[in-house]
Amino acid sequence: MAISKELLDILACPKCKGDIYLNEAGDGLICDKCKLLYEIRDDIPVMLIDEAKPLD
Repeated sequence: MAISKELLDILACPKCKGDIYLNEAGDGLICDKCKLLYEIRDDIPVMLIDEAKPLD
């Protein structure tokens, strides 16, 4: 089960409070402003700044 459109509409980056979007693989949420990837594990987004992976 994928993340619903309604959930994506209300989620924001916990660091900058900016917009996030689903990556192409569908396994993470990306914040372009912070250059961070928030993983999605078992259909649950892990929105912890310490758990986010930096993007190159």
